[in-house]
Amino acid sequence: MTSGFASTPVPFRDALRFWLKLGFISFGGPAGQIAVMHRELVEQKRWISEQRFLHALNYCMLLPGPEAQQLATYIGWLMHRTWGGIVAGVLFVLPSLFILIALSWIYVAFGNVSWVAGLFYGIKPAVAAIVLQAVVRIGSKTLKNPAKAPVPWCIAAISFIAIAFLQLPFPWIVLGAAVTGAVCARFAPGQFAVGAGHAGAAQAVAPMADARPYAIDDTTPTPEHARFKPSRLAWVLAVGAALWLLPMGVLVAWQGFGGALAQMGWFFTKAALLTFGGAYAVLPYVYQGAVDQFQWLTGLQMMDGLALGETTPGPLIMVVAFVGFVGGWGQQVLGPGAQFAGAALAATLVTWFTFLPSFLFILAGGPLVESTHGKLHFTAPLAAITAAVVGVVASLALFFIAHIALKTGADADFPLNLDWAAIALMAAAAVALLRYKAGVIPVIAACALAGWLLRAAGWA
Repeated sequence: MTSGFASTPVPFRDALRFWLKLGFISFGGPAGQIAVMHRELVEQKRWISEQRFLHALNYCMLLPGPEAQQLATYIGWLMHRTWGGIVAGVLFVLPSLFILIALSWIYVAFGNVSWVAGLFYGIKPAVAAIVLQAVVRIGSKTLKNPAKAPVPWCIAAISFIAIAFLQLPFPWIVLGAAVTGAVCARFAPGQFAVGAGHAGAAQAVAPMADARPYAIDDTTPTPEHARFKPSRLAWVLAVGAALWLLPMGVLVAWQGFGGALAQMGWFFTKAALLTFGGAYAVLPYVYQGAVDQFQWLTGLQMMDGLALGETTPGPLIMVVAFVGFVGGWGQQVLGPGAQFAGAALAATLVTWFTFLPSFLFILAGGPLVESTHGKLHFTAPLAAITAAVVGVVASLALFFIAHIALKTGADADFPLNLDWAAIALMAAAAVALLRYKAGVIPVIAACALAGWLLRAAGWA
């Protein structure tokens, strides 16, 4: 068999049904999504072996972008060639895009209704607690003993100061961390437990004893379509460039490069290349651009969008669809008579430009990875970037906490202008997440209900 698969390859229709189902059940962030894929693909369906699954996962964790979506794309490509990867990757995000467009429309059309405002009043403290949980989670994996490895702690602290107080652009922080990591790799390699965070995540996936054969086993030869060929790499890169240039060229010809849609496409292309460490790492960069630079939405709207992203399936970076929708709605990109159509178009274009690089990383780099079983190593620059992510996400948590805790406008009663109800909700959500390991969706739902009750009672 030229494909190199076992005697029972996976039928494409079976894979199609699974990828479609995964798009609707992929809650819980990347850890939860990867766990679902491992349970289904490795333990239950036996489509891919443990070693091949973890090898693909390690590569996806090395890349910028949503690792769970990239892992689905990789496995789909390995089983069913290019179209298998495209179908798996697209179906991972498509349900989330439709759901977020619908929720974003409800938000912009009815967000000022009192009961809706009450729900979002309760959701915002939950979001602040969720970001704080992300700081703890990423930091616990990245920052080890400060006495033995102080450099990662210093990188995290400097990154926090740089973005929270000096307001340096996120790309420069990433570059500075990478250079620091490269220098340490040369002169102080012991400062970084290379790949520790990623390896730990991969090793957390435990294998199950099962005598049934895998469709793709540890010893299954690399299928023909997954072998590296320079001509194939050139073809993938050329097609990828065309898929970026064609829509961008249409947008520039239509509205000019300074138009809202072209600016969104360019901005989120850059964001897609900076998402080392997960969606929380790039959110400060998205905030800087979407809120401060282009003013497509407000800071509080960004928090509401993050809450919607947390409660929908798919990768958290899908919050960019909310940003695109709200920005397209406010900018009236198709005119005042077509606000919904313009906003939906903006959300779709933003999603396209955000995820296109992820597909290219897998389809172009996958053959190289398939030739390096057991040889893929994580670098000190990547570990340094991950340390910087801790400080960046901490700055995001500080921003959210400050906006939650401080009253503004007519509700402020200076000098004690604290919103004690919101602070209490935030503290309760943080305890539930950090101490009792509660799920994100139950916490958001409980806080939304509490916010509605507080507003209805006139206590908030």
